[in-house]
Amino acid sequence: MALFDFLRAKKNTANIAKERLRIIVAQERSSRGGPDYLPMLRRELLEVIRKYVSVDIDAVKVDLAKDGDHDVLDISVSLPDKPGAAATG
Repeated sequence: MALFDFLRAKKNTANIAKERLRIIVAQERSSRGGPDYLPMLRRELLEVIRKYVSVDIDAVKVDLAKDGDHDVLDISVSLPDKPGAAATG
């Protein structure tokens, strides 16, 4: 019976991979439907933040979420533990 357990495990792995792929595809589809100004907004926010704190390019995340009938702009900035000097250029 161990042979059947082995084959069944692969099926479960395939189902897990299939479900993960569905999630990725759903996320890609939802991000395409977002406004085209979000990437530009993210870049400009990063430029302003870098005037005061040295942060990585991935530190700023800008997302658009639905809250009932309203769109909500969700901005998340990951600041470093020790704020450094203002970034140059």
